[in-house]
Amino acid sequence: MTRACSALFACFLIGLAPAADPPAAAAAGWIPLFNGRNLEGWTIKIAKHPLGENALNTFRVEDGIIKVSYDDYPKFDSRFGHLFTNIAYSHYILRLDYRFTGHMMADAPSYVNLNSGVMIHAQSPQSMGFDQGFPCSLEMQFLADEGLGPRATANLCTPGTNIHLGGKLVTQHIISSSAPTFPPAQWVSAEVEVHGYDEIIHRINGIEVLRYQGPELDPKNDNAPATPLLEAGSPLGLRFGHIALQAEGQPVWFRNIALKSLEKP
Repeated sequence: MTRACSALFACFLIGLAPAADPPAAAAAGWIPLFNGRNLEGWTIKIAKHPLGENALNTFRVEDGIIKVSYDDYPKFDSRFGHLFTNIAYSHYILRLDYRFTGHMMADAPSYVNLNSGVMIHAQSPQSMGFDQGFPCSLEMQFLADEGLGPRATANLCTPGTNIHLGGKLVTQHIISSSAPTFPPAQWVSAEVEVHGYDEIIHRINGIEVLRYQGPELDPKNDNAPATPLLEAGSPLGLRFGHIALQAEGQPVWFRNIALKSLEKP
């Protein structure tokens, strides 16, 4: 087994990042993944930079919020970044709030405008290539109103992956949700319920907007390189993986990041 594969499978054990938790939330089984003070429990990987380097202070913690910032960037230069949980998860519900701020980097792709997301079932940051822009994963995509008509949030994007709908394999990169369009500065509550390989559900402000099944690595490597993972021994079906917050050229804030395990005792 290669070092990359070992890193990927070492994260199989399901656990929760330690952090203080309000009594009411703890009683309901919710555990914070973000402690509100620093990035303890998370690992950064930004394309064209070494593992763990917070290049140009991209990920900042201020006022109990994780802020993706490009204030120190002279140009974006395709430096797509992600902030990964140190632990991989399989059966859980993830909740977080997001809102957009500022303007996208001028040299970033046009689709980046008011666009971010959270990745689930993601490969480990240790297994990513130095220049790799996106982890093989399932992205709950966050979008906001550009003033050009409806633009639903909580779509599914599939870098290096495919999914099933109604028992049929779906290979298209973006699968639309039924969510509404939100103003950029509005805080939006996102939730994703994950049942390993069996089913994944997207919710916005508590309302279901998308449901799909059977996530798999994509041997055709569409939008992310899955072949190295498969060659290292990763199974085709995705039953667990890391959670990762996205930084792709648009400033965005994240807060209230919490997880509830659905693992059976």
